[in-house]
Amino acid sequence: MKKYKIIALAMLACISLNGWAQDNGVVGKVLDKRGNPVIGALVTIESDPLIQTATDANGRFEIMAVKDNVLRIQTGDDAMKTVAVGSDKMMTIVMDFSAEKVNYGFGLNQTQAESTGAVSTVYAEQIDTRSALNIGNSLYGNVLGLTTMQKTGNVWEQIPSMYIRGQKTLNGNNGILLVIDGLERDNNWNALNYITPEEVESVSVLRDAAAIALYGYKGINGVLNIVTKRGKYKSREINFSYDHSFNFQARIPDMADAFTYASALNEGLANDGKAARYSPNELNAFKSGKYPYLYPNVNWFDEVFRDRGASDIATLTFRGGSTKMRYFTMMNLQNNSGFIDHVNENEGYSTQDKFSKANFRTNLDIDLSPKTRMQANIMGVLNEFSRPSLGGDNLIGKLYSLPAAAFPVQTEDGLWGGNETWGANWNPAALTRGRGYSKGHTRALYADMSLRQDLSSITKGLGASVRIGYDNIASYWENYTVSYKYGMKSATSWKDGEPFEFKNFTGGEVSKVTGDNAKLDWQHRSFNFQANVDWKRQFGAHDIYSMLLYTYKYDNKNGTNTTFFHQSAGWYTHYGLKNRYMADFTLMASASNVLDPGHRWTISPTVGLAWVISNEGFMKNQQVIDFMKLRASFGLLNTDNIPSNGYWNTTVGGGSNYPIKENFSGDGGWAEGRLASINGTTEKAYKYNGGLDVSLLKGLTLSVDGFYERRSDIWVSAAGRNSSVLGISSPYVNGGIVDSWGTEIGLDYTKSLGNVKIMAGGTFTYNRNKIVEMMEEPKAYDYLRSTGKSVGQIFGLQAIGYFVDDADIANSIPQQFGPVKPGDIKYKDVNGDNVVNENDFVAMGYNASCPEIYYSFNLGFEWKGIGLNAQFQGVGNYTAFLSSNLYMPLVDNTTISQYAYNNRWTPATPNARFPRLTTEEMDNNQKTSSVWLADRSFLKMRNCEVYYKLPSTFLSKIHMKHAKVYVRGVDLLCFDSIDLTDPEAMGSVSPATRSVHVGLSVGF
Repeated sequence: MKKYKIIALAMLACISLNGWAQDNGVVGKVLDKRGNPVIGALVTIESDPLIQTATDANGRFEIMAVKDNVLRIQTGDDAMKTVAVGSDKMMTIVMDFSAEKVNYGFGLNQTQAESTGAVSTVYAEQIDTRSALNIGNSLYGNVLGLTTMQKTGNVWEQIPSMYIRGQKTLNGNNGILLVIDGLERDNNWNALNYITPEEVESVSVLRDAAAIALYGYKGINGVLNIVTKRGKYKSREINFSYDHSFNFQARIPDMADAFTYASALNEGLANDGKAARYSPNELNAFKSGKYPYLYPNVNWFDEVFRDRGASDIATLTFRGGSTKMRYFTMMNLQNNSGFIDHVNENEGYSTQDKFSKANFRTNLDIDLSPKTRMQANIMGVLNEFSRPSLGGDNLIGKLYSLPAAAFPVQTEDGLWGGNETWGANWNPAALTRGRGYSKGHTRALYADMSLRQDLSSITKGLGASVRIGYDNIASYWENYTVSYKYGMKSATSWKDGEPFEFKNFTGGEVSKVTGDNAKLDWQHRSFNFQANVDWKRQFGAHDIYSMLLYTYKYDNKNGTNTTFFHQSAGWYTHYGLKNRYMADFTLMASASNVLDPGHRWTISPTVGLAWVISNEGFMKNQQVIDFMKLRASFGLLNTDNIPSNGYWNTTVGGGSNYPIKENFSGDGGWAEGRLASINGTTEKAYKYNGGLDVSLLKGLTLSVDGFYERRSDIWVSAAGRNSSVLGISSPYVNGGIVDSWGTEIGLDYTKSLGNVKIMAGGTFTYNRNKIVEMMEEPKAYDYLRSTGKSVGQIFGLQAIGYFVDDADIANSIPQQFGPVKPGDIKYKDVNGDNVVNENDFVAMGYNASCPEIYYSFNLGFEWKGIGLNAQFQGVGNYTAFLSSNLYMPLVDNTTISQYAYNNRWTPATPNARFPRLTTEEMDNNQKTSSVWLADRSFLKMRNCEVYYKLPSTFLSKIHMKHAKVYVRGVDLLCFDSIDLTDPEAMGSVSPATRSVHVGLSVGF
């Protein structure tokens, strides 16, 4: 009987609880700003965090809450929003712009509504649109404030150059800080090549003083914070994607054929007053192709390259968890096969340019107790890559240098072509078919763990965290190259229009690889430690968050003087009033072992302010502006940029001038070198920023920033202020000053109109700088000074044409750069002293490393699962040097491009693009001048994707959550004024590539 009573009571309790839930439960749905359901978001009651639930596959949730309770919604990417429960029991919560996460690193996450710093963020769906092999090549034009320039070459070496707000210092160290999940990783940016887009949740660019204050000496040029994906609450996802690409080389320059080269060479020799190398019979032989082994006509690019390469990317991820434990695990496999042709002509191995990589990552979040949370992240990388011959053989350089007429690919007897002029390892076909190969391996481990403890038992809002990280990366090379014999038969005389006498040349020898051929190429190890104590409280209208932080980092590379220590200790406080007025205060003390032992610690204060205008009472009744915030920040930051190791000591080296110790071995003794730099200090940045963030019309977001920075105490040489009577190298002093300024504008629009979704946006960045002081030596004229110009300003002579004939030379102003001839460049006499010399150089063009203008725009739409996305990215105020032998041919037996031949000066073409042909080093013509500069501005279509998402009604029948198939084009179009090559592949470098991708992604 007792048993039945217990059952009855339990049933009554369930009925009562169910009725109570129906009376007090809140049902809702969480959507992202594009209207998609947010899966696995944690929903808690702010006053009682133990009451929690998570959204399901449709973004729905149900929680026990009553009116006026405040719900806190936190998504998988850490966006956060608080919403008060009203009388409506069905809530729709949109994670809009104000709810997006701003990740400063060090566990400091704020929403856009709270943040005072200039931080721009791009998320997973915008990152993974290029089918890139690494995250570094996924960011062109994606993130406001980040200038990313593409690099060509071997896949494993394509680490792009990156700038945040341009160049700001004179010492060449304008590189930004790379941070992964809040920890600085290796200093060489290798992680950009190892992390895949598929594992990235977001990428944030930290740009102003308030945003980078916590990073001590390292963050002065800006911070790129990559955040990887983490688990989700009460959900389970399995996703698989596969991508195959067809790759093509773009704009391979046309090199002159044998006849054109021979004619050009004869013309150049004639211009130099020398005899022709090729006779009329030989010219005819090149033109007719009658004697291919004596007078070859080889297109070396065609002999080396095939039309198409390929790559594959396969990714499997597992993501989900419970309220106690969340996980994200990824396995990624990649391979890339390059453009080398005829790669299987040797038994047992291929000479293809190949790359393969395996990535593994797992991120865990474990609630060890209600007040203790642990995070553990680990990523392992295995790379293997190979290339024909050795990198030192400079295959690409020889493709741009070797004439079509040099020698045949192989002789009639099967010997590799070669001769006395172009000898060992000059035959590109031999380098890719008969020289063997070299193989590299890279192994990387990135691991970190953190513990977070709630200490509210001591005092409400108190907490503490500790985190450690360890990286170990090493690269190894194996050499499997051999040497080979080469030679050719050549005609020494002609008779009756036919070759009559001959000679044979052979060189080189055949060898096999023996012995130990492996080596450690480089290695990098680092250790990170972070600890902080923080306190967060709300007192009525006042919100306070304060943190004490300590960081330590140890770096070690193979080699000498490569062990570095950095540490920082600081205090950060965030204050908010009525959710309208925000202030951040940071005070960081930092130290570095590369600085003078007496001046290693400095203090950097920063302040950030924000006013959330949309929370003011006068904004409540309008329907246009959803969110509006004004921001301002200012601060002093320091960095450990140094002029040289041990700059505080006088250097001593070998020499014969002013010996300080006689050396009786006869090598000249030891001599005093550069004087010591005493009383030095750190390079400083005074940063100022003002910004506006606006979200309006339920879909349009605008962000505008203006900035100014003064970089002072930059290390420069004092030689410009010292007389040569000093008789010794001048010391370095903190005498440099650079001002920089600019603006950044970001726009994003997302709207759903029935079944149609529209996505559009763009970014625009303009940065400019001026050297205020660099202790420059006195110059005869102010226009010769770099002071007052921008960092990296090009100086050159202003070309006004070419000398027409000897009479023109005789009647023109003399030029003091060696003798000139008709067809040589004529320069402007800038200062009017009736002579052209080093005093006539003027500033021209823009920087050749970092453009002043960087912009992008994108447009996309989707209708019933069918979609199109296109992204364009461009640069402006960017200059190219035309310095390679593509434009300066024939010197040192190099070939000539068809472009240079068609645009050379001749008496019949006095207004040509380039000067006369010559086979000699011509100092006058090779001076930096307007002739050798070109506008490097471009606009590229970076990505274009057409896709189809299968309907959910069909997918649910086969137990799938989503499925998508797509075709993508990457870098298919480029609009520019560079006539010969891609503007991102200037000079004798590997051509740029274009690719077409087909792929699919499915989720369960």
